[in-house]
Amino acid sequence: MKHDLIIREPELYFDSIHNELNNFLRDTLLIHSMANPLNVKKNSIWRPAVEIKQNDKNYTVKVQLPGVDKDDIEVEIDNDFMTITAEIQEEKEEKKEEEKNERYHTSEFRYGKYKRTISFDQPIKTDESTAVYDKGILTIKIPKLQTENKTPKKIDIKEP
Repeated sequence: MKHDLIIREPELYFDSIHNELNNFLRDTLLIHSMANPLNVKKNSIWRPAVEIKQNDKNYTVKVQLPGVDKDDIEVEIDNDFMTITAEIQEEKEEKKEEEKNERYHTSEFRYGKYKRTISFDQPIKTDESTAVYDKGILTIKIPKLQTENKTPKKIDIKEP
């Protein structure tokens, strides 16, 4: 009987469980919160989903940031780490007299700060990195610092 190896990234596996638990607790707390149900969301720091690909020359990082304005996104690369921060705030508007008694029945929007730090396993060229933001997806291309590929060398051991 042949068995295939299933490769799982432990971080993604536990992220899924963590997100489900957070959603359950958030929803439970929102049902019982009478004062301001959005307080649970406003002070949270969200960890946006990422997709990281690499080839011999570059890393390509895609980050999901739906609803975030381009001007509210910051990307900082230092050494072999990249940190992406963003923020989306709840819209504040003057309500008419008949709307003042309105309150949220359901809101699944995420308001607050987004932050994600990514480390790279090879040195990168920070000054040649580029970023494009389109339709809620931030795409960052980071060139790898090219180093010489050294071939292993066998050293003969001699007697004294």
